[in-house]
Amino acid sequence: MADVQKTLVLIKPDAVQRERVGEVLSRFERKGLKIVAMKLIHLDETVLADHYHHHVDKPFYKGLVEFMMQTPVVGIVFEGVGAIDEVRKVNGATNPLEADAGTVRADFSMSVAGNIVHASDSLENAQEEIKRFFKEEEVFSYDKLTDQYHLG
Repeated sequence: MADVQKTLVLIKPDAVQRERVGEVLSRFERKGLKIVAMKLIHLDETVLADHYHHHVDKPFYKGLVEFMMQTPVVGIVFEGVGAIDEVRKVNGATNPLEADAGTVRADFSMSVAGNIVHASDSLENAQEEIKRFFKEEEVFSYDKLTDQYHLG
């Protein structure tokens, strides 16, 4: 079987506020990624300090944490062949002004600060991030009719 991976996506407060959750989610579903976990999560400073530990000393850190606590976010675990890279292609470049047309960020955002989604950038980070936001029993395994077309 092909390289089936799981990856985390967070649909951020700007997408929640602008009522774009369904449109963003549909992009990943149309790609053929399988939802294996999904929930609304109200993030707190402790979780965000862990999640954004690599940004703690940067000037934008405080604003980022405040932004991420504005509203709940939608946490999703997707599964699919090469899911980490495929999700990142669907998202587009971190800076929406540099993202390819048709990507989530190019279509729904104009700034890095409000770039709609977070996605894991490596297998190691995906595994850590999934554990950070989901309990093991919240991530499901199931067969889907379309798996035969998407999982090779």
